Amino acid sequence: MTLRAVKASAPGSLMLMGEHAVLRGQPALVCAVSKRLTVKLTPRTDETIVLHSALGEHETTLGELAPHDSFRFALGAIRALREGLAQGFELDIRSEMSHVMGLGTSAAVTLAVLAALRHAQGLSIAPEELVVPAIQVVRRAQGGVGSGADVAASAYGGCLRFHAESTEVVQLPTAPQLTVLYSGSKMPTPEVIAVVEAQRKAQPELHARLDDLIGDAVNRAFEAAARGDWPAMGALMNINQGLMDALGVNNAKLAALVYELRADPKIHGSKISGSGLGDCVVGLGKAMRTEWGVPALAVQVTPAGVLAEALP
Repeated sequence: MTLRAVKASAPGSLMLMGEHAVLRGQPALVCAVSKRLTVKLTPRTDETIVLHSALGEHETTLGELAPHDSFRFALGAIRALREGLAQGFELDIRSEMSHVMGLGTSAAVTLAVLAALRHAQGLSIAPEELVVPAIQVVRRAQGGVGSGADVAASAYGGCLRFHAESTEVVQLPTAPQLTVLYSGSKMPTPEVIAVVEAQRKAQPELHARLDDLIGDAVNRAFEAAARGDWPAMGALMNINQGLMDALGVNNAKLAALVYELRADPKIHGSKISGSGLGDCVVGLGKAMRTEWGVPALAVQVTPAGVLAEALP
């Protein structure tokens, strides 16, 4: 099938609750954010594939798909659909998010490339068609780890509860306001997961109970959010933060930001967002304070998930 020129985009994402325990059968709360990553696909008449982004450029062929670390998620998405492709193309990748901040850029680029390739072939880009293959691509690129919660949020948009094993998604009818602060450093998620797993082996029974408590807090927070009870949800976020501390993924900088957010009268609760040991802290509510001494990310929850359109 001849490819057509298309543009596809996917939003970034932010974990609200359930980190680490989501890898153990528990639910997570995650949302899509207003910063997007966009991919423009231009068909070629040969088998050459050219990738452009702020991270650099890479040229390969459809048959070879030579690896390149900066493009491992995009290349993984191409590899997943390679059997249906008969010609090369150029991908121009542009992001409103920095890849060093934890806003789910890996999931977003994977989804955007999958959506672009499918739409270029006239295939459906419905979220349920994209989530499972995108999760598979992300996990392969990350050494087999990753819950897929960020993929689900970017695919569906809005705020949702997600189960990794079933990939079940239940969306919230209303979205919370958020204040997001970047701590100034980030440890790669697979490395943080390895830290937690090492501690889990030392205390397996305690960690199993922590997982259950985190899952319980997530379900209670989902119920509170569904009825618009943000103070109750904030209190549960604070509880989840204590459980993340017990998992060993907090540090002094993150802890200071968590408590600075809680001191703001407009914040109902706050916690680490993502795997921890760096990256972002999220507060439930729009803070009155504007200066924090660290970057405050101008994001809000967006209802728009993955999108694609044909280009003239």
